[in-house]
Amino acid sequence: MEALKNKQLKPLAGMTLNDLRKVTADLGMPRFVATQLAQWIYGKRAGSFEEMHNISKANRELLARQYRVGLEPPASAQRSADGTVKFLFAVGDDKAVESVYIPEDDRATLCISSQKGCRMNCYFCQTGRQGFHGNLTANQIINQVLSVPETHSLTNVVFMGMGEPTDNVDNVLKVIEILTSDWGLGWSPKRVTVSSVGSKIGLKEIVEKTSVHIALSVHNAIPDERLQMMPVEKPFPVKQVLEMLGKYDFAHQRRLSIEYIMWQWFNDDIRHAEALREIIPNEHVRVNLIRYHMIPGIPKLRTSSDERMAQFRDYLNSHGVTCTIRRSRGEDIEAACGMLAGKVSDANAEADAKKKKQ
Repeated sequence: MEALKNKQLKPLAGMTLNDLRKVTADLGMPRFVATQLAQWIYGKRAGSFEEMHNISKANRELLARQYRVGLEPPASAQRSADGTVKFLFAVGDDKAVESVYIPEDDRATLCISSQKGCRMNCYFCQTGRQGFHGNLTANQIINQVLSVPETHSLTNVVFMGMGEPTDNVDNVLKVIEILTSDWGLGWSPKRVTVSSVGSKIGLKEIVEKTSVHIALSVHNAIPDERLQMMPVEKPFPVKQVLEMLGKYDFAHQRRLSIEYIMWQWFNDDIRHAEALREIIPNEHVRVNLIRYHMIPGIPKLRTSSDERMAQFRDYLNSHGVTCTIRRSRGEDIEAACGMLAGKVSDANAEADAKKKKQ
């Protein structure tokens, strides 16, 4: 009963410093208590008010009557043979999302989720096949960063997990503020990357309000072919999205990259490489080629061969476009690109089952 009551209290983790100042002001506390709360939650990852020993006992008790810290450990973890770890986080309504920890040399990257499911409905994506079950709150997003066992060793965060970050732009912007502010984690914006399929309105807001890296999921530069796989091509043609992004400065510390999953005989020949090169706005954009990771229900898609991926890469590099082939991580635990699912249902599978019964 006590645990249920605590869950109903509003979490402080996920609040900005201004939010915390409002909380403390409403409770009649000195202004500096908000800064102390931020230091304990974001700097020290304190999970309870009892740990915050430089805040008076009376103020801690007052906070605990109306709020909770809001840091919740992952419900489970799976470790890959390559060292990648997939974490499952409960996010209410019997739903869960996944985050992926990727250690590599001197980097430790956490791939985090921003939505329960996704409404972009990309044909090749396990998350997209589930349908949309709601936005994650700022608390549920930042909790993924603060509550993994490796939290203090993280060097980078990428919004490349479940969901489309630009479709939950307000909460994503709040989390970016927490990650990059002195009162939060104090990270440089270049340690944060936001991935998008090209939902132009939210993407424009993130580009203009932050200095984080941007990764655009293109996967095919030929409009009618891209539309077959990515419905977002209809309202926001990728050529127009790249034209918009080309107007911003990605020549210095900030980076714009193109993500390109390669499917055998569908988007992996030189004709597709030429089409991609033609819509890249300038020489500062780099391309990451990604092997396709098979998911249930889509048997006709196969990843490109190493030879065809190398030919695609070499063509772009020889024409002035920096292009690399990204190493796959965590495929054996379904933690690789496009494979995250959590415990939300596969909406498409449910719909198919209903049709068969009718």
